[in-house]
Amino acid sequence: MNRANNVTVACCQVAPKIGDLAYNRTLTERVIRQAASAGAQIVVLPELVQSGYLFHDRSEALSLSEPTDGPAINLWKALAKELNILIVAGFCERLGADQLANSAAMIDAQGLRAVYRKAHLWDEENAIFSAGNAPPPVVETAFGRISMMICYDLEFPEWVRLPALAGAQLLCAPVNWPDGPRPERERPAEVVRVQANASVNRLFIAACDRHGHERGVGWVQGSVIVDADGYPLAGPTELAGEQLLLATMNLNEAHNKYISKLNDLHGDRRPQLYASVG
Repeated sequence: MNRANNVTVACCQVAPKIGDLAYNRTLTERVIRQAASAGAQIVVLPELVQSGYLFHDRSEALSLSEPTDGPAINLWKALAKELNILIVAGFCERLGADQLANSAAMIDAQGLRAVYRKAHLWDEENAIFSAGNAPPPVVETAFGRISMMICYDLEFPEWVRLPALAGAQLLCAPVNWPDGPRPERERPAEVVRVQANASVNRLFIAACDRHGHERGVGWVQGSVIVDADGYPLAGPTELAGEQLLLATMNLNEAHNKYISKLNDLHGDRRPQLYASVG
């Protein structure tokens, strides 16, 4: 593990094409190489970047799914090894018995380190995917202790707390945030929640959104990299379109949970009082 733990993290805000697997692989290779050339050691891509998001139905999703040894994962494994980087990216995972998961892969020079399956399914995802039942993995890597989850998972503070308590320094979150109305001059609530989750856990978070339109849906385009105090290091940008966000951070700061001389965010927890909370 990098003892200094100074790492550069990239979020690659791109627009995959629904159903065009070859295009999406080419797109991800281009931006991964771009990020690595800019000094990124950890590269985060959006949710379901391998396939696109708005499937017509489960049959279409199944036709676009891949196992963990499919073409997209194999490409990302080759890139991670060649460039000596860590990649977190979303893909439509084919499970046994024609089941599907909305998944994220964590890949480094050693290969596929972990797969996370989205536990909290959003809206019509429930008709397509099987929800994951395993907590977010926390993986010891050359760059630090890295975890991951996907999009709607971030709206459940109990879920974000799990990798924080398990010692994660950086949480990588592939997301697809559908755009919606909000008060003038207000930043997207999704970004605010990322900042809040980082602050209450003293945990770095890199959330990578997408851009463009897909089958009539627009996206927040709110990719953001947040420090352990909850403040953005990069993003969200007001500019539409493809973006490369880069931020350098000392991940060891995430081990310090003190917010005053006498207050430790984790040490001050009183779980016995929370047991009755459903």
